[in-house]
Amino acid sequence: MLFVLVPFLELIILIRIGQYLGFLPTVFILLALGLLGIALVRTQGFQVWHRIRTEVSAGRPPGEALLDGLLVFSAGLLLITPGLLTDAAGLLLLLPPVRAAARLRLAGWLLKQLGNRLRWR
Repeated sequence: MLFVLVPFLELIILIRIGQYLGFLPTVFILLALGLLGIALVRTQGFQVWHRIRTEVSAGRPPGEALLDGLLVFSAGLLLITPGLLTDAAGLLLLLPPVRAAARLRLAGWLLKQLGNRLRWR
């Protein structure tokens, strides 16, 4: 359902923006958002990689940094997917407060899944 609904909504939004702004400005917005996203993903990806290496070398488990890495990677995937909704979601994931909230929800979900798996054994 998601694989049908998201592209459909993306197409509707792009058509509406294209009708309002014109073809070239719409393409420019998509390219600008993509380039901005690539730069942010690259910068934040290196920061997360450095945090992981620092925590591992200090003998600490890099759990929080690994979740951040997963979220930055997800943001990158959203940013390379054509469309404004996915670009907006990807850019939001690159904002530290949004990523922190997403990290907490993801950690809670993972712990719940792990708890469910352990009960079945």
